[in-house]
Amino acid sequence: MEWLTNPYVIIAIVVAVVVSNIMALKYTANAKFGLKYKDKDKPDDKTDADETHPDDTPSTKK
Repeated sequence: MEWLTNPYVIIAIVVAVVVSNIMALKYTANAKFGLKYKDKDKPDDKTDADETHPDDTPSTKK
């Protein structure tokens, strides 16, 4: 167990962790996460049930 506290072993472990994290970030930076539509091709979020029509509003006249 004495070799584990050797400064060269500790430095090697730290360098390995840093390099592996950088490699993981480079790999995931270009990943596409299910983007199906571009901004201009997005369908409208409104449905027919969301739209209000003028004759559907309650009358306030008495």
